[in-house]
Amino acid sequence: MDDQLDVPLEDAELLAEVELTTNLIIAASEAESTLPQREIDRLLGLGRVAVEQRTFPVQQTRKA
Repeated sequence: MDDQLDVPLEDAELLAEVELTTNLIIAASEAESTLPQREIDRLLGLGRVAVEQRTFPVQQTRKA
């Protein structure tokens, strides 16, 4: 009899995010000083075009 709850729990996006975060933590712990933004971007797999087109979220003000 098959158990419907016996399924592998794997989230590919979550695993990729954990790997990126782990790489960043390792690099930061081995660095003698603050990591430059360019190195952080490289560790996160951001290419030059992606970095140049990157936008930062702006906090929205609440309307009364």
